Parts: sequence; C-alpha cells; structure tokens
Amino acid sequence: MAKLKWGMIGGGEGSQIGPAHRLGALADGHFTFTAGALDHRPDVGREYAQRLGIAEERSYGDWTEMLAGEKDRDDRIDLVTVATPNATHFEITKSFLEAGFNVLCEKPMTMTVEEGEEIVKVAEKSGKICAVNYCYSAYPMVRQARAMVRAGEIGKVRLVVTNFSHGHHGDAGDADNPRVRWRYDPEMAGVSGQFADCGIHALHMASFICDDEVERLSADFASTIPSRVLEDDAMVNFRMEGGTVGRLWTSSVAIGRQHGFDIQVFGETGGLRWASEQPNQLIYTPVSGRTQVIEKGEGGLYDDAQRLSRVAIAHPEGFPLAVANIYCDLADAIRGEARDGLPNAADGVRSMAAVHNAVASAKAGGEWVDARPPMFR
Repeated sequence: MAKLKWGMIGGGEGSQIGPAHRLGALADGHFTFTAGALDHRPDVGREYAQRLGIAEERSYGDWTEMLAGEKDRDDRIDLVTVATPNATHFEITKSFLEAGFNVLCEKPMTMTVEEGEEIVKVAEKSGKICAVNYCYSAYPMVRQARAMVRAGEIGKVRLVVTNFSHGHHGDAGDADNPRVRWRYDPEMAGVSGQFADCGIHALHMASFICDDEVERLSADFASTIPSRVLEDDAMVNFRMEGGTVGRLWTSSVAIGRQHGFDIQVFGETGGLRWASEQPNQLIYTPVSGRTQVIEKGEGGLYDDAQRLSRVAIAHPEGFPLAVANIYCDLADAIRGEARDGLPNAADGVRSMAAVHNAVASAKAGGEWVDARPPMFR
C-alpha cells in the first residue's frame, strides 16, 4: 500500500509537541514527511525542514506559502497537521479544509464557539477529515475501557471522576517566565487558562470512555498566584446526557504531582481506573469481586486495544505512540476505513463550548449552565 504524504505547520525545532507528531506520524509507515512550514521565522523554518529531509521546494516559509505551493500539485499532501499557537488554528484549519486537504489540528481547535461551529460546517461541506489531537484517547487501554463500557461490562455508568493536575506552574517566582506567563494571559491564551489547557483533555476523556456527551456543568475557578489573570486551578461538576454524574479537577499548582491525568468510571456492576503515568494497565473491579489488572498486550482484549498495541506485554508504549495511534486512525480514514475513535471537529467545538460556559459559570458563582454548543442543543 502506497504511503500517504504528510505536511506539518508549526512544531519547529525546540517545540514541545513537534517531536511527538513527527515520531507519531512516521512510526507505522503510513506517512512520509513531505512538506512543512515549521517556524514563524521563514528562513529558520525552511532550514529546519530541509534538515529533516524535506525537499527544498516543499520547505515553506509560512502556512500561506505552503497552501499556495501544495494545492495545485498532482502529488499534494494527503494530510496537514496544524501545531501552531492556539489563536492561529481557526484560520489555518479552515483554509486547508476549503482547499480540499485533510487536517489534524492541535487542541484547542479554535478560540471561540462560533469558530468551532464554522469548522464543523466547513469540514462537512468539503467532505474532508478534520481531526483534533485528543491523543490520550488513543492509548490502547483507554480504547479497552471504552469497549468494556460499550459492552456493558460495568453496567450503566453512574459516576465518572477525572483530573489532569500537575504542579509545574506552582512556583510564584516563575510567574514571569515567558513559557509560563502566556498561559494565564487572556490576550494570548483566550478566556481560560488551566481548564482550556489541560481540563478539556480530562473532559473529552470522560465523554470518550462513557460514550456520552456533557450536557450541563458548574465551575469554580481560582487564580492561586495573584499575578495571574486566568485560572490555574478549576473544579468542574457536570452531568452527561445519559444521566452520568461527573467530577473534574484540573490544576497547574499541585506541587508534587507530575503529569497527573487519570480517570475512574463507576457503573452499576463494576468500576474502571486508568492513569496516564501507568498507561499500560487498566484496573477493573467487578461488583463484589476482586480487583483485576488488565495489561496492554495480553490475550482477550477488545479489537481496538489489540489493533493499537505494537510491542509485547510489559513493554511500555508511551505518549508518542499514543499520538501515532491517532495517525493510524487517520491513515485508515483517509483510505476509506472510518474509525469511530478518531476525535473530530464536533469534539473540538464541544470542548470549546465547555470552556466558554465553564468561564461563565465560574463568574456566576458556580451557576449550572448548558455546556453544549448551540448547534448541538
């Protein structure tokens, strides 16, 4: 099967997310790295792209040059990844979709709900894929958890508790560090800090595993370091359309926690727990039964968990390979075999609606609000 051609915007040398995308896209042989506009400094981006093996004529200075250069080629790229600063996601994603390209956009997909709804409509009109990189949902044992919930192995879900909390921004003396400060500056981050950065991963994970959507929420935001305008800690209670009760905590000042992303799902006949720091294991407890550890790579897993596991049991598969699983699903979808686990533009706009409505709730003292974007009410 011929390899697909992949291009990337952003994610240049020294970026946090760029290496994970490059490792992920190339891990399974589905894609070749064909084109790139990797840096906001045109000459730096062109030079870095060529060092990574991209031909000179497809090493672009910016995304507009890349769009112009790729759209009329007979060998145009099959997929473009948008890994630029948040405020640029909408314009770039929309432009490439309208030009007939499949797009993988980093989260958040957009800065506003209105932009998100427009992306959903543009993707539908173009007939192209618009995926969003909620890559934690692509870990094999997360797929196993979702399949177990769908199969009724823990009965009807009553309660989901999730958190994404770390302490890496907990030093007040680091508040003026440019790599930290922008996350709490409305002009650069938007309406929300920690919830928009990490909390939406936890919220998406709750929807993904429970196979349900968040309907209402109530939020409490706090800026525990006084110089910060946006929140660095948030507690969000929510209710899902199927009646599941949800609790979510997200924080960047929880000193002592490292990555801190985990989820517990409690049903009528059992419970599940998964943690990103031990991603190869899913903890399962049937009602009145013994707790079991389900291991990645063992026999008897559901198809999606087996399909996205590469190495033998007890060997770790980490974050870059979770990103790689997104690219596996994208390759299948581009070739005509849709994967229902692939996060899409609808997931992106639901997340953005949750962010804006959580901000409104927090400002109103925790008032319960509709969490959905208008197009899905």
